[in-house]
Amino acid sequence: MKRWMGRIALCTALMTGLGAWSFDAVAVLKAGDKAPDFTTQASLGGKTFSYSLADALKRGPVVLYFYPAAFTKGCTIEAHEFADAVDEYKRYGATVIGVSHDDIATLARFSVSECRSKFPVAADESGHIIESYDAALPLVTKRANRVSYVIAPDGRIVYEYTSLSPDEHVKNTLAAVKQWAAEHPHR
Repeated sequence: MKRWMGRIALCTALMTGLGAWSFDAVAVLKAGDKAPDFTTQASLGGKTFSYSLADALKRGPVVLYFYPAAFTKGCTIEAHEFADAVDEYKRYGATVIGVSHDDIATLARFSVSECRSKFPVAADESGHIIESYDAALPLVTKRANRVSYVIAPDGRIVYEYTSLSPDEHVKNTLAAVKQWAAEHPHR
């Protein structure tokens, strides 16, 4: 009996480790890929509007980040960090948009409280945007994984970062935006 309990514990530990790894290491779009265009309902400061990626790219690079669910611990931390960095992104001509499976009413509240009315968050209730960016959580395909992209004005992805931890998304995407800006000084 002890032997079986030890084997069960080992299998559980292995499956937990593999499960944690698989949530971060999913297939996502890569640098150089064309970013799928989309238009959807978004909210900024509690006001709902139609967000168009194509229109946003006319103004400069876009930091598009996907997150699992509004008002959860990691997503709240990430939203606060993006809100704190919005002015820095703007210095390099970039804008930020967050996308989740949440409905627009939930995101209207999230855009005020957690995004601090600094950047919009968009609703993808159908999961089509999440799917087109290969940003779905494994086994919960309508829910987004935590994936961040930097998209150049020509519609090409210049940077991708995937991690369920919210800790490095802002730092990494801001570095990618700065690098892009340095390579395109007359933009």
